[in-house]
Amino acid sequence: MRTPICDQLGIEHPIVGFTPSEHVAAAISRAGGLGVLGCVRFNDPAELDAVLDWMDANTDGRPYGVDVVMPARVPAEGAVRDLEELIPPAHRDFVEQTLRDLGVPPLPDGAPGGEGVIGWLHSVARKHVEVALAHPARLIANALGPPPPDVIAGAHQRGMLVAALAGKAQHARDQVAGGVDIVVAQGYEAGGHTGEIGSMVLIPEIVDAVGDRVPVLAAGGIGCGRQIAAALALGAAGVWMGSAWLLTEEYTLTTSAPAVQQALLAATSSDTVRSRIYSGKPARLLRNRWTAAWEQPGAPAPLPMPLQNVLVAQAHQRLMRAGAPDVVPMPAGQIVGRITEIRPVADVIATLVRETAEALDRLR
Repeated sequence: MRTPICDQLGIEHPIVGFTPSEHVAAAISRAGGLGVLGCVRFNDPAELDAVLDWMDANTDGRPYGVDVVMPARVPAEGAVRDLEELIPPAHRDFVEQTLRDLGVPPLPDGAPGGEGVIGWLHSVARKHVEVALAHPARLIANALGPPPPDVIAGAHQRGMLVAALAGKAQHARDQVAGGVDIVVAQGYEAGGHTGEIGSMVLIPEIVDAVGDRVPVLAAGGIGCGRQIAAALALGAAGVWMGSAWLLTEEYTLTTSAPAVQQALLAATSSDTVRSRIYSGKPARLLRNRWTAAWEQPGAPAPLPMPLQNVLVAQAHQRLMRAGAPDVVPMPAGQIVGRITEIRPVADVIATLVRETAEALDRLR
């Protein structure tokens, strides 16, 4: 199962795996794919630098990538304390009342309240880029469209490829015109930040839009080899997968909260919802009592990025600590319904490769 993008990225299988876990990313790379580490969770660039040092030492010399979040339009900037002053009191009251209604206890005395994820800030994302460019990553991707021109130029100067996620054909055209090397066509089914067009429609649209100028990776609704084969049939050069790694053994090294694992194992393909309550941008999450509260009459509209995440930062900690699977704030795509057991990353990739080969053989 080799395509031209394998040679371009220096990998064995055309499988790119996005994850917030360095343990998962390294395991994907060791298994012949390209592990891409999501950087947004690193508020401190020094922590990211240390984690990339770890990646350099634990990928067996295999290539890996990093993913940053740089919105096309620069969002509000400032320290967390400054951003907190921009949050309307009514939103704070709603969050606190909702937590009480859900029976979520306060954080224990002395537990840090957390400042939220400030990697959404353009200035922080730039620091992530600076750190990444000092490491031998093969790919730098932007989750919210094309990076700024100077970021693309800096990556190219260091021999890195640049990828950007696209939810529309015009987005892809603009990205290629701006110097992006790989377009990730991310369909509506995907977890996390995602657009409004389904993968079956979007993938060939973007493939046709970019022609032979750059390869396209398919994302959204891909959790088995048959879906990889379908993506290849639609013209993609490979796949970009995220939710498929949420129940791997390596992922538990990053978050071992039993409630998260229980919620993911219990979820079906109908148990997700696309909402702005997580970050301020449309993102697909597990549907549960927390997401339902934001859909009730009288609930406030989510705030723009990054204020929404600052608003719910402590709530997310409390929801995770509560230990209840029906309230965990967890991004996940619709393929979560296919995940029924916890397995090592290497086993997942081996199964994907085998299933893809079987599906392609049936079509011959």
